[in-house]
Amino acid sequence: MISINPYFNFPGNTEEAFNFYKSVFGGDFAMLMRFKDTPEAGKTPPQDLDKLMHISLPVGKGTVLMATDATESMGQKVVVGNNIHLAIHTDSEAEADKIHSALSKGGKVTLPMSKQFWGSYFGMVTDKFGIQWMISYDNISPQN
Repeated sequence: MISINPYFNFPGNTEEAFNFYKSVFGGDFAMLMRFKDTPEAGKTPPQDLDKLMHISLPVGKGTVLMATDATESMGQKVVVGNNIHLAIHTDSEAEADKIHSALSKGGKVTLPMSKQFWGSYFGMVTDKFGIQWMISYDNISPQN
């Protein structure tokens, strides 16, 4: 396993939150993608196009804060309990499949493991204790 990092859901104010975290921890955003820049932009309500689909801020050695805008117009409602996931980054697709399968026993698969438009092999599960997990494998060489 490469790492486990927190992944936050915000009710539309992710950019404000992450500018605050950037002021606290320093550094630069490793990625910032708006809904208007995704293949799903045509299905996104106009008021949400400038919201953040994904943002990441490296903090310290090997830890990355990540987040998204979870908007009600897209059928999401942020409440305590669904406002954070633990994101596991694995060393292989096989390891991702194994962890996804194990965590889903007695729980609920939110998204089966599959290739995503941003290049990751990715899936989501809520375990039997109500903890939300994101599992991914990114086949990216160390030079990138």
